[in-house]
Amino acid sequence: MLVLLGAIIVELFLGGLPAFRQFGVGFLISADWDPVKEVFGAAVPVFGTIVTSMLALILAVPLSFGIAFYLTELAPLWMRRPVGTAVELLAAIPSIIYGMWGFFVIAPLMAEYVQPAVIDSFADIPVLQDLFAGPPFGTGIFTAALILAIMVVPFIAATMRDVFETVPPVFKESAYGVGCTTWEVMRSIVIPYTRVAVVGGIMLGLGRALGETMAVTFVIGNTNRISTSLFGPGNTIASIVALEFPESEVGSLKLSSLLALGFILFVISFIVLAISRVLLRPRLKV
Repeated sequence: MLVLLGAIIVELFLGGLPAFRQFGVGFLISADWDPVKEVFGAAVPVFGTIVTSMLALILAVPLSFGIAFYLTELAPLWMRRPVGTAVELLAAIPSIIYGMWGFFVIAPLMAEYVQPAVIDSFADIPVLQDLFAGPPFGTGIFTAALILAIMVVPFIAATMRDVFETVPPVFKESAYGVGCTTWEVMRSIVIPYTRVAVVGGIMLGLGRALGETMAVTFVIGNTNRISTSLFGPGNTIASIVALEFPESEVGSLKLSSLLALGFILFVISFIVLAISRVLLRPRLKV
């Protein structure tokens, strides 16, 4: 497995080396993507990848925490297993199904109800009027982040539920014995005891969101520009590679740029997953 992993890294790096040599550091900060003039830059897809993934976490973490909190502290015993299984089954749905659902169901709802209402509400508020501006097409960065959030909820919620159940019952019973409420037990006992593993689970969800391809491709708009509005279209590394790769000629600078993007995504994902593995390690007790 280590040999295979190393071979993938080397292949992506060697394939993207002509692009790195041609554009240098400017490849990472350039927003240009012009196959006709053979000018390529990674800024737009890298920006889209990071923004959609972070927005997805902002949306998914509270929902995942609520699910785990309910399953471990509030739900009746007969309900915990069916609800937990139903949440975990969401992880088994293919990403292309999420993408089609997002395009045919969520995007029209966003265009007709959500985006117009948000744009009108923030029309006269500084900063927010720019952050939520533009024509309500339904697709865009925020819609892609919403779909990603739904996709990563099963991973984060399952991790939180599992680690919440590892808290020794005597700790919680002692807190209840001195008059703590359920929320006070969760806030003061469960979360401090499991915070390292919870953060690790969130990082695993982030790693899942970073590499998603088809679901994002359906709803992000696939426009190679950096939009100041969350409702504007954009691109991610995975979506631009999926769209542009079939049209790339072997040995072309465009193919090299796509492989360079793949290498950058691999590095980002590797860093995220490495951090999550470190956070999931049990602490050494002295």
